[in-house]
Amino acid sequence: MAGGKLSLSASSPRVDFHVDMGNPFLNRAADGFLTIGAVAVTKVVAEDTYHCLRKGSVSEHTLKETFKKMCKEGAYWGAVGGTYAGMEYSIRRIRDRNDWKNALLGGFITGALVSAASKKSRDEVVKGAITGGAVATAARFINHLG
Repeated sequence: MAGGKLSLSASSPRVDFHVDMGNPFLNRAADGFLTIGAVAVTKVVAEDTYHCLRKGSVSEHTLKETFKKMCKEGAYWGAVGGTYAGMEYSIRRIRDRNDWKNALLGGFITGALVSAASKKSRDEVVKGAITGGAVATAARFINHLG
């Protein structure tokens, strides 16, 4: 029996977009806002396109509602992404280290802030902080696997 090897390679398109606000903290926060906000907008477009295709029609009202959802989700998730990017950068500068603990602390603080800003109970704020820290740390580890 002959042996074989399968190798796959994929590369995503890259769009270089740089905003220079004159301050590294603000640059990171703006980049996080734009990156995660764009992901949220794309999610809304994909979901609403599916619903329109399934329904078989598109109306002006549907387009207006989609645009509103794009703005709302983009702004919300962009704010979360910008907050996390700013927190993680600040913690890295304070600790003078670049390791997984920065992601943990940045996610923890961001999760707590987002939950508190949403007027959640104390237990929900703690859960949000733990979830934020866990997700950020897991993402950091997954990012560094390959």
